[in-house]
Amino acid sequence: MQKKNVFNFPLIFEAMIWLFYVGFYKYSNLVEHANLPKVKNGYFPYHQIGLYAIVSTLYLIPYYRWAVPKLLYLRRYLLLFLLTLVVFVFIATYNNIGIAWIFLQFTSNEPVSAFFKMQSAGFFMDWNMIMTDFIAFLSIAFSRFSYQNERERAAIEKDHLELQLTMLKNQLQPHFLFNTLNSLYGMSLTGSKDTPRFILLLSNMMQYILYDCDQPMVSVKAELEFMKGYFELEQKKYPDASINLLIHEFPQDLEIPPMLLLPLIENSFKHGKHKVENNSSVYAEFMIKDQKLEFLITNDKLSSLPFQMKKLPGGIGLVNIKKRLELYYPGKYELLFTENDLSYSVKLIITL
Repeated sequence: MQKKNVFNFPLIFEAMIWLFYVGFYKYSNLVEHANLPKVKNGYFPYHQIGLYAIVSTLYLIPYYRWAVPKLLYLRRYLLLFLLTLVVFVFIATYNNIGIAWIFLQFTSNEPVSAFFKMQSAGFFMDWNMIMTDFIAFLSIAFSRFSYQNERERAAIEKDHLELQLTMLKNQLQPHFLFNTLNSLYGMSLTGSKDTPRFILLLSNMMQYILYDCDQPMVSVKAELEFMKGYFELEQKKYPDASINLLIHEFPQDLEIPPMLLLPLIENSFKHGKHKVENNSSVYAEFMIKDQKLEFLITNDKLSSLPFQMKKLPGGIGLVNIKKRLELYYPGKYELLFTENDLSYSVKLIITL
């Protein structure tokens, strides 16, 4: 579960409105309209009015914190408009009168009590200040609504990608296991001495898929070990093909999202010429250069598919990698596709 961030933009913005608008501007405006005598060397000489500015504004908290975001979420715009009229025309008026009457009961300072008496009698209503309240606190409401929407969108997107990753893992396991076990079965019939090693290799790969990939990030070393095993098993299935993975030196502590590169590899193995024709190739290269991760994979294309079958698209795998790249590396990646009559290449560049 993602840890909730207490210090977010709407909360900071809300605190600034209460501090600078309510605490300073609204206080100064009330003192000015009260025609109170000036006090030398006093920053807040009329603390009762400062407290009144805060308390008389508290009624807006349910409005901007819950009512506005909820009605915006439900798209009840007419109801929001009517509620706003009620809050700032009627509730604001009687709220100010009621709070001023309460303060009047506990104020002995004559000039200040005169101000509260005037406020409680309803003789003075500052509609400019009420309009300023409307603008300030509606801004908070919209910022909270936008922030909540963005967080929900990001959470949904993350959950969706995790679901897609799970689907990708589940999609990989059946046919991967079926094809690999068939190859191991063939090796066992011929009494190949490599059979135990490939069984162990398959076991390590399945452990990586089932357990290690549940983490949000994995080490590049573990990911590359999985890829090397995948290439080795594919080479074993198609011994007459040239299936190579070249890995350059890389920082051992580097981490990436699990199975990020797998859809590109799966796509090449799925549509490669090596499955039906000998002397074909699949070549991949991985490197870290100038703070950039670069992965290139190229496969020979089939000149014509048997039985005139239509070539299947990359499907969920390639869609998945694009969405995951946008989530983990927004604006920091390039995914380049190159195709000609003989080969198909994909190059991924990520700025780390």
